[in-house]
Amino acid sequence: MQFLRRRDGTVLHYQTIGAPEGRPALVFINALGTDFRIWRDVIVRLAGEFSILTYDLRGHGLSDVGPGAITMADHAADLAALIERENLGRTLICGLSIGGLIAQELAATRPDLVRALILCGTAGRIGDADLWNARIAAVRSEGIAAIADGILERWFTRDFRSADNPEFIGYRNMLVRQPVEGYVASCAAIRDFDRSADAPDIAVPTLCAVGEADGATPTGLVADFARTIPGARFERIGGAGHIPSVEAPQFMADMIRAFASFAGRDEPSGPTH
Repeated sequence: MQFLRRRDGTVLHYQTIGAPEGRPALVFINALGTDFRIWRDVIVRLAGEFSILTYDLRGHGLSDVGPGAITMADHAADLAALIERENLGRTLICGLSIGGLIAQELAATRPDLVRALILCGTAGRIGDADLWNARIAAVRSEGIAAIADGILERWFTRDFRSADNPEFIGYRNMLVRQPVEGYVASCAAIRDFDRSADAPDIAVPTLCAVGEADGATPTGLVADFARTIPGARFERIGGAGHIPSVEAPQFMADMIRAFASFAGRDEPSGPTH
């Protein structure tokens, strides 16, 4: 296992998988209430083609919650520190849900580290203050388990959400075992984040993707977001909800591979909405 201590003392858990010299760097950022294991089935399909970095957000998985409140700027600074620690240079960033928000923050504040963006199940803003304040209050009062079933309905398709599916049980365990303080701190970070007005300023090749059964960031929201980013591509992922890396890993791997090839060209094409 790999760990990095940040300047504020927060310890981050991460993993790197090397590749032959000259291969592009690819970063995966997990969703709220998960850890980097949601990317495993995608990573095994891409290993060797990219230098890969994935990590647990602060307050998730094996990473510390850290002192005080967590902002999206904190999350982006954590990612920048990891990229610099591993000398990855300009990277292809693939972020899911809050991971897509972190990717946008990194692109705005550290464009020297971003070669291209895959923004999956995300937008310039997700939800509103009332939604996130209600979730924070519910989790503080009753714990994550009390709201887990509603979250899982938005995360996964009906077929996947079967009591006979051991994968579903495992991902439910992942959600309810996240640290409460880390979860609510990132809920507040999402509540306070809005880069909708900055989307037209994104200047790197961008792909916006969403599961066709996504109940957290519906396809219409993500498609509308993609239209605000110059030259962005939009992809709908069949047979998947909010976490297509779990339900459609082969499609995700093929999509990333194809987009990375496109993003590596000298002259990106125009809009493909």
